[in-house]
Amino acid sequence: MYLNCHTYFSLKYGTLSPEQLYMEAKRHGIRKLVVTDIHNTSAYIELLRICEENRTEFDLQIAAGIEFRRNDDMLYIVVARNNGGFEEANRYLSHYNLTDKPLPSRAPLFNHCYVIYPMQRHPAPDELYENEYIGIRPREVNRLTASPLRSYVHKLVALQPVTFRDKAGFNLHRLLRAIDCNLLLSRLPESRQASQDEVMHPQEELMQYYWQYPQIIARTQEMVEECRLDFTLGESKNKKVFGTSKKEDYNRLRQLALDGFTRRYEQYDSYAMSRLHRELEVISQHNFEAYFLITHDIVQYAKHRNFAHVGRGSGANSLVAYCMGITDVDPIELDLYFERFLNPYRTSPPDFDIDFSWKERDEVIHHVFERHGQQHTALLATYNTFQDRSVLRELGKVFGLPKSEIDKVVAYPEEMHDRDEITRLMFRYGERLVAMPANLSIHAGGIVITDEPIYAYTATDLPPKGFPITHFDMLAAEDIGIHKYDVLSQRGLGHIKDTVNVVQANRREEVDITRVKEFKQDEKIKELLRKGQTMGCFYVESPAMRMLLGKLQCEDYLTLVAASSIIRPGVARSGMMREYIHRHHHPDDFEYIHPKMEELMKESHGVMVYQEDVLKVAHHFAGLDLGEADILRRGMSGKFRSRKEFKRVEQAFFDNCREKGHPEEIAKEVWRQIESFSGYSFSKAHSASFAVESYQSLYLKAHYPLEFMVGVINNFGGFYKTEFYVHEARMAGATIEAPCVNTSDYLTDISGHTIWLGFIHLKNLETRIGQSIGAERQKNGPYRNLEDFVRRIPIGLEQLLVLIRVNGFRFTGKQKNELLWEAHLFFNKPRQKAHVPMLFDTSARKWQLPSLNAHPLMNAFDEIELLGFTLCDPFLLLEDQYMGDTTAENLMKKLKKRVELTGYLVTTKNTRTKDGKLMHFGTFLDHEGNVFDTTHFPNSVDKYPFRGRGFYRIRGRVVEDFGYPMIEVSYMAKLPMVHREKILEGQQEV
Repeated sequence: MYLNCHTYFSLKYGTLSPEQLYMEAKRHGIRKLVVTDIHNTSAYIELLRICEENRTEFDLQIAAGIEFRRNDDMLYIVVARNNGGFEEANRYLSHYNLTDKPLPSRAPLFNHCYVIYPMQRHPAPDELYENEYIGIRPREVNRLTASPLRSYVHKLVALQPVTFRDKAGFNLHRLLRAIDCNLLLSRLPESRQASQDEVMHPQEELMQYYWQYPQIIARTQEMVEECRLDFTLGESKNKKVFGTSKKEDYNRLRQLALDGFTRRYEQYDSYAMSRLHRELEVISQHNFEAYFLITHDIVQYAKHRNFAHVGRGSGANSLVAYCMGITDVDPIELDLYFERFLNPYRTSPPDFDIDFSWKERDEVIHHVFERHGQQHTALLATYNTFQDRSVLRELGKVFGLPKSEIDKVVAYPEEMHDRDEITRLMFRYGERLVAMPANLSIHAGGIVITDEPIYAYTATDLPPKGFPITHFDMLAAEDIGIHKYDVLSQRGLGHIKDTVNVVQANRREEVDITRVKEFKQDEKIKELLRKGQTMGCFYVESPAMRMLLGKLQCEDYLTLVAASSIIRPGVARSGMMREYIHRHHHPDDFEYIHPKMEELMKESHGVMVYQEDVLKVAHHFAGLDLGEADILRRGMSGKFRSRKEFKRVEQAFFDNCREKGHPEEIAKEVWRQIESFSGYSFSKAHSASFAVESYQSLYLKAHYPLEFMVGVINNFGGFYKTEFYVHEARMAGATIEAPCVNTSDYLTDISGHTIWLGFIHLKNLETRIGQSIGAERQKNGPYRNLEDFVRRIPIGLEQLLVLIRVNGFRFTGKQKNELLWEAHLFFNKPRQKAHVPMLFDTSARKWQLPSLNAHPLMNAFDEIELLGFTLCDPFLLLEDQYMGDTTAENLMKKLKKRVELTGYLVTTKNTRTKDGKLMHFGTFLDHEGNVFDTTHFPNSVDKYPFRGRGFYRIRGRVVEDFGYPMIEVSYMAKLPMVHREKILEGQQEV
């Protein structure tokens, strides 16, 4: 009898998770229902899985459909009679999503769907199609007595929506509606919310409302029983054949692998060839040939277009992938565990992550859509969920709190929790909203390609990117048997490719960036790694990674690979990162927890570093089969961890350890180490792929530091602000110039040792103008003066002043103050128009201007306003020029001593102590331009908090960790800068 059930995938409307809807049905003894979320088809997959897992406890059957609305008014509910009807409904919704047309008031004539109109809004009963009905809600039954619909009782069905469980659920629903409508809760009209009676009742109770109309009951029951979904969970629904047949695909895959083997291995390797054939056999057994060939096609397209790319993920464990050129990590060299990638027990295909430059990825995605067709291709969705702080902010707004009060609640939740009734309500309902989906978004790079049309499984949306996206996320896709191809975007590849081009243009040198084997032996790279001087280098530039490299004294590829994984939060928080560093430096100063651990993880000193280590330990130490071990490895992710199969494997782990005679305390410690990964660890192949790219960045930084920083600056995606990449270039010997209309282009460029910042960095300059300056100069030659520039570039006074203030016309030899006068006089001169073609050069005219002087620091203030940072020594802007009693370079000489430094803040990282208290790590520059790091424990955080960008006086004790110095801060104060007004007061008045 339930034809209209909502879950929380009716975004900002429904309140029940799929599991909660299942539990409601179980509580009331409902054996079948139809899930019809509003403009969404996400819930059915999770419901199918939950029903399947709990079939023996309570047998719930589901059907599916979609509720269509215009604004907040229900138009009709479309209920799929079968899979064909579900595809029809999905196509219909997708059409209007993709075209952004308003939904019509009347549904089309579906072949395999029922359409249910609400009683308040429906076509004339005698105009209804055979498959169309009018839904009568329990509270509307009494109105039938005097309604013309009484004569059409055969076209009526019972309509009892389910949106929440109880009164508290209704309150939660109202809060969601107020958030969605951006209204105060007190001003939310009833028309924009559900009725309070949209809850589930036992079947018999619901039928009592319709006792006078047995035809309605019978027709509703018939409809519910007739409708069904037939999907086998886990059964592959991916594109099964790349060419014309499976046989052809296998032969093509085999030939590509063998040809690549010959290229990759100069000398025949019998072990590698044996493994290659074994992998091909497993790939064929699992029918994954098409998966490999589609990925290979993506990579080949990128190579054809000369796009920089990196293949990584668990796919890098595969020798077949290495030979085909999908990845560049040799799994033989690194002893990569093939079973992490594919094993006889694994039903899901391997995980290939193909990274492209952020500038080129969309073209690759376009190729995939063209190659496989939009009918079968879509981007994978993800759901942005309500988070702790954002929930409190949203609830504060709908409850009517002023912003200042909301800020206090967010900043000090413990203190504000029980302040008054409003804050208690905010926290009570906030807890229920956390992790609930708020809106549909796009997965970082997942693409799905299905054998049947994509609409057989989902409707699609069209976000701003322009490619259709599914309604299901990665986990739901995997449940139903649709597996993604990851076509990802990253800035690291962009800056590597751009640097190679900049080197060619500036130095006339060709750089072969593929010589990674040579890079691993490069002494300059080793020196950068040992010192942690890695700013700008892909994946190894963050303060945490820079410190880790210094502590490890890293200078080789395998150590860098390990560092890429142990930096992850799970390993670090468990204490295993510190243990790894200790064992790395003192390999004889520890004991393995068990002989088996020494056998399995000699390379990593007995510390679980990679996801492969979980597989090895689970299989060889605890005796789980490879399928169970892979469930354990995958179970380290949050959502999967709660599933019954993970709990079963967890129990099997301890049961097997007892059978093998492992002491209970050792088994528990091994399990603790496995748990520490908790979704954050990398596969070794993933880390190895990242390390290859890191070596390419490191090579460019070591040998072409200035060009490298230009590449980094022009890709806008590093860990730090542009200011600090500019600083790094200056420290490497560059002269930094502000944008100049006669030298600079839209992006930053280099000539010799001089870096010219691009117009893109000017905050208030229109893109159109910034791009046109260089194009016009290239076409018609340099600008002769300000007037010549204004006549050639269509620009207004306000935009011209930006260029003058950043000293963009310094080639004229005139001071900025004089140029500002000229600009105002030019634009205010009667009948004078900008951008008029010149018949005669009138630039010789002399402006009669007073003599002007300018303080040198005025440039710095203009640069801060226009660029976001100054190009002079920033420490010159301090009122107090005392820089402390030591420098960053001398910290190791001051161990255990108290020091005082003046630091320019680079970045901070917030974290929590084991007891939940807030602490910080800080990164600063000293007055010599060198970096130093600080630790701020809770007492220091409370007394001396960070107060934004700028300069700080820092006092504290110097400590070291594995040879890396830091300052434990005991006092910190933000320092005042010179006031612009004081400088202006000292200037000559005009």
